Amino acid sequence: MTSTESPAPVMAKDAPLLRVEGLRTEFRSKKGGIKAVNDVSFDIYPGDVLGIVGESGSGKSVTARSIMRMLRPPGEVVAGSVRFGGEDLLTLPEREMRRRRGSKVALVFQDPQSALNPVMKVGDQIVEAMTVHGVGKQAARERASDLLEQVGIPDVQTKIDHYPHQFSGGMRQRVVIAIALANDPALLIADEPTTALDVTIQAQILRLLARLRTELGIAIAIITHDMGVVAELCTDVVVMYGGRTVEKGTVEQVFEQPRHPYTAALLAAMPRLDDDRTGRSLPAIPGAPPDPAAPPPGCPFAPRCRFTEEACEQEPPALLQIGGAGQAAACFVAQRAAGGLDFSAPVRDEPATTTGTPAAPPAAEAVLEVRDLRVDVGSRRRGLFHREPPVYAVDSVSLSVHAGRTLGLVGESGCGKSTLSRSIVGINRVAGGSILVDGADVSAMGEQELTRVRSSVQYLFQDPYASLNPRRTIRQSLAEALAFRGIGGRAREEAARSLMTQVGLRAEHLDRYPHAFSGGQRQRIGIARALARQPRTLILDEPVSALDMSIQAQIINLLEKLQNELGLGYLFIAHDLSVVRHLSDTVAVMYLGRIVEYGDAAEVYGNPQHPYTAALLSSSPVPSVSARSRERIILPGDLPSPANPPTGCRFRTRCPIGPLAQPDRTICTEVDPQLTLTATGRRAACHFAGELALQA
Repeated sequence: MTSTESPAPVMAKDAPLLRVEGLRTEFRSKKGGIKAVNDVSFDIYPGDVLGIVGESGSGKSVTARSIMRMLRPPGEVVAGSVRFGGEDLLTLPEREMRRRRGSKVALVFQDPQSALNPVMKVGDQIVEAMTVHGVGKQAARERASDLLEQVGIPDVQTKIDHYPHQFSGGMRQRVVIAIALANDPALLIADEPTTALDVTIQAQILRLLARLRTELGIAIAIITHDMGVVAELCTDVVVMYGGRTVEKGTVEQVFEQPRHPYTAALLAAMPRLDDDRTGRSLPAIPGAPPDPAAPPPGCPFAPRCRFTEEACEQEPPALLQIGGAGQAAACFVAQRAAGGLDFSAPVRDEPATTTGTPAAPPAAEAVLEVRDLRVDVGSRRRGLFHREPPVYAVDSVSLSVHAGRTLGLVGESGCGKSTLSRSIVGINRVAGGSILVDGADVSAMGEQELTRVRSSVQYLFQDPYASLNPRRTIRQSLAEALAFRGIGGRAREEAARSLMTQVGLRAEHLDRYPHAFSGGQRQRIGIARALARQPRTLILDEPVSALDMSIQAQIINLLEKLQNELGLGYLFIAHDLSVVRHLSDTVAVMYLGRIVEYGDAAEVYGNPQHPYTAALLSSSPVPSVSARSRERIILPGDLPSPANPPTGCRFRTRCPIGPLAQPDRTICTEVDPQLTLTATGRRAACHFAGELALQA
């Protein structure tokens, strides 16, 4: 299914639906008030989609909760007003405010799993949202069915009586949206509604929000850190930093000519699908966001800004109009620059990766090779004679990683990426095929093979905090890894200090515990611990997906720098195709346990041969207003279960060029396509490879 939907025409802006003025929210502590939101102002007009962007800790979610009066103690709104239709929500008695939540303004949370009651049927939860506002149960039940159908839940009469755990992540998010719409609110606030979703499911949710706006005339405020989502969905944008609004305007104004250095830096730090900066450092923002408990005295962005002047460090700048009508920025320097600041000059950053020692060319023998690997995640004995049929989460997969090169592995959640990577290091049992590490077969995964794997292959996890022992200092964690190499005494101390320097941290950090570090710093510690074994290959399982854009760029630059210096081979697993494009030399696309396309990264992204690859690329948000008119391939449904894969081509149940679109293509139902060379010289598992071309 293709789509070229753009935001609907903006309604006449007579009066704002919601007006936030001078909002200040503090969290009380023994040391005083921590200003989480400091003098934030913006308007949302009927039918508009406002994007609120910024890094973690910028105050986005606290702003949303302040509007809804859903702050948890010790949080408290201490100043400002939130006017909805002329009525200040902050001054209403709590009983009156409860009547307006859901009926006037509704909130969609980031994690639908935690937002839904696990022991209540989804239909009952939608009904409950209406009955508390006085709707009868029978009418509420009928309305619940209509809402589930409206948000795209299939087989509503059956699914309405299912529990949340019986739904996929994307379907749960649709249910949460249905609950939010139950009482016909005029404004929907969505807090990171697509962050935890695959790009294909994200595209479905974004299209749903756009359709709700067009059909129902509902206004939407979407909180996100993804500038691509804002560019494609929103009409206006507010950029927050350090609890303050630093820039606001229409999406066209802010994206085409940003006025604040922070906005420009965020846009520059994002990897892109058409990235031509492969092999060069991303222009990452140095440092980290400010601590709300100890903000800088002047502009909150001054410690990280390359345009900082003396005045910036003395007092925070006011948000003043700059540029076109309605555009404003809080920057002393930008407000004086008649023609706008020049953001094209090189950004202060880590040394470019091209200045290090050149990486070794790919070796004739791969440092890691997988041949026809199969991993059974379903076979468990039941009694003496019964055995469940196999469930192959990884089914006949072959790939290789070379020294100094990166193989990117992409695909939706549940396609088998992490199962494959965990099998390589011995966490999951191998059911068939072989794994070669430095040319030696380690498939048996006995003690001798595991020793070889641990010496040559290291695993970097998505959540660095969960992978670090919270009761051990960083020194102790590194010492444990160094001990496996037989390093002790003074040499161990020197090696630990050297590792910290290598990943951009200071030696004095060694005696701190993991909780004392930011997410980006913890990921650097994870990299240091992996390097302590002197591996030849790193398996990087979503290593930057939980990080803000600016910190993500820093970690990407560090990974490129280390690969350049040490000649490491990377197996890089991610669902963010832009990051994979920037880092990878070769790309493998995985679907339901199989590799469906494999080839040079630039060629795969420029001319995908498999329709699934084309769908992934077209579903990925692009941080450019001009990309709104590009073709989007919105895949229907979810990934099938590996316990019951479709006959023939596994992708045929969602394929935009298969039997769903062209019923006469029975070959897709009857014959399983193999990964073979196409006319382009790449490998793809499709009977009609290269047929689905992407439009620019």
